[in-house]
Amino acid sequence: MLELKDIVWRAPDGEAILKGVSLTVPDDTLMAITGPNGGGKTTLARVIAGLEKPESGAILLDGEDITNLNVTERARRGVSYAFQQPVRFKGLLVRQLLELAAGGEMGERRMCEVLSRVGLCAREYIDREVNATLSGGEIKRIEIATVLLRHTRLTIFDEPEAGIDLWSFGNLIDVFKDLREHMHGSMLIISHQERILQIADRIAVIAGGVLTREGAAGEVFPELMSDAGGNRACCGRREGFAG
Repeated sequence: MLELKDIVWRAPDGEAILKGVSLTVPDDTLMAITGPNGGGKTTLARVIAGLEKPESGAILLDGEDITNLNVTERARRGVSYAFQQPVRFKGLLVRQLLELAAGGEMGERRMCEVLSRVGLCAREYIDREVNATLSGGEIKRIEIATVLLRHTRLTIFDEPEAGIDLWSFGNLIDVFKDLREHMHGSMLIISHQERILQIADRIAVIAGGVLTREGAAGEVFPELMSDAGGNRACCGRREGFAG
């Protein structure tokens, strides 16, 4: 279980971006975090992952205070962060990236099993470089495959829909549905997309650096749709919900 207690974070210019955010993510839960652009969602994700350090507050994972642990130490405890724009590695093959994630050598059969879970054919990808020849959708699915191999306790996805076409996004939704059904841990997905919010167990809304709403998706999602149809204040850009 992840617990955030009164998290405060300021930008270098002193502006308060997170203003005392407290949030609990139960085990075996897919939580979507949404809200207006600039509200603090990505900052919160980076603080959880250890890429940013809060000015005050505490982060607990399974009861352990990990607030002062760096990103590597958190990764060892099972925290994984999937970037909005995945990193590309010129000269590194997909098979090598998968083996790095797995912590050792892998047979092609195992690679095929993992890549097939994210909708890719191993024979077409394992000997390709992780570089600009891969589309946005392909690189994101490969990144998710590495997450599967790491068996993380908590996986954070920052706007996975960014920069990919609608067909690839539809495939990613299927991947997230599969992860949700078979996960042994929790997922946080930062997103504006209606289709992602619809598959979540719980939804949290961050606006103006504070948690304005949190609860079961079946309760929060209809409220967000109602707000989006009116003043659109809570859901961010409306086109994000077109799916």
